[in-house]
Order: sequence, then structure tokens, then C-alpha cells
Amino acid sequence: MSGSKVYTLEEVAKHNTKDDCWLVIGGKVYNVTKFLEDHPGGDDVLLSSTAKDATDDFEDVGHSTTARAMMDEYLVGEIDAATIPTKVKYTPPKQPPYNQDKTPEFVIKILQFLVPLAILGLAVAVRIYTKSESA
Repeated sequence: MSGSKVYTLEEVAKHNTKDDCWLVIGGKVYNVTKFLEDHPGGDDVLLSSTAKDATDDFEDVGHSTTARAMMDEYLVGEIDAATIPTKVKYTPPKQPPYNQDKTPEFVIKILQFLVPLAILGLAVAVRIYTKSESA
């Protein structure tokens, strides 16, 4: 493998069509054009993983040992790791508190208790009223 060609991500990214599809998986570059039609997940799955490091996409699916063995057939070289952008850890934006209308939490807790109690009282009153009318 010491004589294998080293590609930049920019070079690999140019191969992103059904007629010419290359993927970067585990630091290696694979020309999977001939495999597009045979891929069990369809060609769209492979095409959506072009122009980036597809290692996570490949590992998340949980490929069989047979699938991993097939990869050697499509190997064309290695990727220059310096050309792959570093992953930035996603930090979600700060979200405002749920209580956006500024109603004091105490009032909300009282209402959460009183509204069901009022409904129950109304149901009992209706039951008593309808029972006394039928008697």
C-alpha cells in the first residue's frame, strides 16, 4: 500500500455523479461507480456521501464483513488527512425558557390544579342536576 496514490478531498469531491462516484472511508479512497447499481441501499445513499469523509455514514449502517471485504476491490488510493476539514462539535443554541409569557410559575401551578378540579366539579353538578330531574 506504500505505492498507493494520495488524493486531496478536493480531487475526490469532483467524482460525485452516477458515472463517476468516489467515496472516502477510513482514510482510503474508493471508486464505487461500478457498485452503484448493486448497492442494497440504492445509489442515492452512496451519492449523498460523496465530497466528504463518509466513514461515519459507513459505520452507522453496520456493514457486514462481506461488505467490508468487497471494499478492497474498489480501492484507488488514500486521502490526504490534512485536506479533510476538522469536525466542529455542535452546540445547540441557547433556548429561552418555556415560560415566554412571563406568567409567574406559581399562577401556572395553581391553574394546573384548579382547572381539572373545576371540570370535575362541573361534571358532578351536571350529574346531580340530571339525576334529580329524572326522579
